[in-house]
Amino acid sequence: MPAHRQPLTTMADGTIKQVNPLTGTEVWTVPGRGNRPLSRPATDPTPLGKHDFTHRCAFCEATPLATPPEKSRMVREDGGWRTLSGLLPGELAGHRAEFRRVPNLFEIVSYDYWAKNYGFRMDPETAARKAAYLADETGRAHVLDIARTRLRAAGQDPDVSGDELIDLADAYFGGGHDVIIARRHFVDGATHDNQLASSGTLTPEEHHAFISFTVDAIADLYHRNRYVPYVAAFQNWLAPAGASFDHLHKQLVAIDERGVQAETEIERLRRNPNLYNEWAVDYAGYRNLIIAENDHAICFAGFGHRFPTLEVYSKSRQPHPWLQSEEEVRGMSDLLHACHAAAGADVPCNEEWLHKPIDLDLPMPWRVRIKWRVSTLAGFEGGTKIYVNTLSPYNIRDRVVSAMYGLRDGGRIARGIRISTECPAERNCLKYNPLV
Repeated sequence: MPAHRQPLTTMADGTIKQVNPLTGTEVWTVPGRGNRPLSRPATDPTPLGKHDFTHRCAFCEATPLATPPEKSRMVREDGGWRTLSGLLPGELAGHRAEFRRVPNLFEIVSYDYWAKNYGFRMDPETAARKAAYLADETGRAHVLDIARTRLRAAGQDPDVSGDELIDLADAYFGGGHDVIIARRHFVDGATHDNQLASSGTLTPEEHHAFISFTVDAIADLYHRNRYVPYVAAFQNWLAPAGASFDHLHKQLVAIDERGVQAETEIERLRRNPNLYNEWAVDYAGYRNLIIAENDHAICFAGFGHRFPTLEVYSKSRQPHPWLQSEEEVRGMSDLLHACHAAAGADVPCNEEWLHKPIDLDLPMPWRVRIKWRVSTLAGFEGGTKIYVNTLSPYNIRDRVVSAMYGLRDGGRIARGIRISTECPAERNCLKYNPLV
């Protein structure tokens, strides 16, 4: 990479110019803006009633029929975790869900898209689950109610026959846009409505279950639709980050393209198979931007992003997360959890998952970016494509490292995490590349 296009360049006045080595995005950090608060906590929080813990929104645990029929749920049993699939409405109350997987009522890529463009039809197992659900009286009423809700939201007449409504039901069983919903809306013992349950307020064990459940759902979407080359996974936390509900959830969207960002990275990866070691983790290590590490994953302050970003990379040789060992997935989960806990529940953020598309002939690591949505893009960015980031990678590092030490001492994050100077930051620690 030419010297003038190095990922990080500090100018004489303190301005830090950044270029993302994977995407080419250019970002400037102007001095004097890094100490601004990341969030604006509620100034007049409202007291909670008992009803708020279970009925606050459509994702809350007492309203399971406010979403389309769930595909599966993760429950606690005998000190462990178990996934239950295809429950009927009358069976839900007997199995308290810690996490639920449900179809998105408003799909980004619809079932009709796959059916009409590719001739896709749901597999026999899914078709049987649909038939069983519609044969159940409460299940059929639930599907009709969800179909009417969707029609109303689209500005269409919901007063149509039951048969016409049932024709819409395929999307609620065989669609490729799912939501992974956590049980809590507020933290246990909350007294006011600003005490939301976020990724960072889960225990490390709960967060591992959340991540594992999501990984399994990604694998299932690939398995049930052979036309899907990529499943986009992401989490929007709080309204400034695009969340419709202040209730913890992730989204999975099966798409028929890899996406522009992936294609850009793949082009660079073909020229340098060791791209993610040399120009991501190793470069971060040389610039003292490593934040935390464990045996299976590493986290650093990202550079060249439109928003302040934490990056977490899996060290595994296996590029697909659903084929990694439980210990490897747990390593990623622990660092992601620590990042969210360090930021705090008041900071709006996007969690973006990236993994090797299943039809790609090149290995690439599973990696997750946590982007703090603490600034608003404006005219300067739109006109120049140079983005002004309020926090430099060094500001990000210092904030998160300081917070993680306190969290670890308090037992709120996994104790196996090494922080800052405790990290060996071994060169070529990402083993996705078989040549290193």
